[in-house]
Amino acid sequence: MMNKKLALATACTCCVLIASSTFSLAEDGPYDNAIKARQGMFQLYSFNVGILSDMAKEKIPYDADIASEAANNLSAAANLGQSQFWPAGSDNETDGNMATRAKPEIWETYPAITEKAAALSDAVAALVPVAGSGLGELQGAIGDVGASCKGCHDDFRAKSK
Repeated sequence: MMNKKLALATACTCCVLIASSTFSLAEDGPYDNAIKARQGMFQLYSFNVGILSDMAKEKIPYDADIASEAANNLSAAANLGQSQFWPAGSDNETDGNMATRAKPEIWETYPAITEKAAALSDAVAALVPVAGSGLGELQGAIGDVGASCKGCHDDFRAKSK
C-alpha cells in the first residue's frame, strides 16, 4: 500500500513538474513561475475533485478503482511541498504578475491560510480510505473536501473577472 501511495505521489509530482516545464523558464513577471506552479497544482486538485464530485452526484457512474485513484491523486497533490509556490507579492494586486486570483490577504493574515490548508489535508485524508469503498462512503466524505476548498476560495481567492 505504501509503495502505491509513493508511486501516486511521484506520478502526481512528475505531472506538475512536466506541466510547469512547458512554460517559459524566463519569468515575465516577478513571480510568474511560482504562480504557474501553484495554478498547475490547483488544476490537479480540480480535475480529481471533479471526478469524485461527479461520481458523488451520480453525474457519472461510480467506479471504485477510479474513485480510489482520484482520491489518492488528490492526496498526493494536497501534500506537495508548496513553500516555493507562495512568495509574498505573488498576488493579484502586485504590478507585473501574470493573471492570478490570489488575494493579498493570503500574506496579510498569515498564518490563517495554513488552517485552510490543514482543513483540506484532513478532509482528503478522511476521503482516501473510503473513496473506493462504495458510492455512499464517497458521498459521505466528499462534502468536507468541497467545504475546505470553499473556505479558502471565500477568503483568499478573487472572483473571476
